[in-house]
Amino acid sequence: MTIELDHTIIPVRNREAAAELLAYLLDVPWEASGNIGPFSPVYVNEGLTLDFDEADGSYPVLHYCFRVSEQEFDDILGRITAQGIDYRSTPNGRADMKVNTQHGGRNVYWNEPDGHIWEILTVSYARRPSGDH
Repeated sequence: MTIELDHTIIPVRNREAAAELLAYLLDVPWEASGNIGPFSPVYVNEGLTLDFDEADGSYPVLHYCFRVSEQEFDDILGRITAQGIDYRSTPNGRADMKVNTQHGGRNVYWNEPDGHIWEILTVSYARRPSGDH
């Protein structure tokens, strides 16, 4: 069996608002309350659920990246723009409202209201194609 990530918990101040926004941007289903625990799940695909959980106090800012098709990229970027969300071509720094094309595809980054960094990309730079070492 291939090992796959099934779910992960994302700490936020308002779980429903955070889950609803990400689900809207990615155009995937979500629920205000899931089957187990105090989570608002976002069903990214048939195998991955992001469980948003409300956290008190401080927590680390985390980075989540989604590999998407060219059409999905255009659609998601359109929804980001329609929501007036600033985005950038680098993981950190100012919102330059530009798309990065340095890695053979396209990618952008944006922060959700609690600071976590979201990224969409069309070609993974974390995994090189076979034969490229």
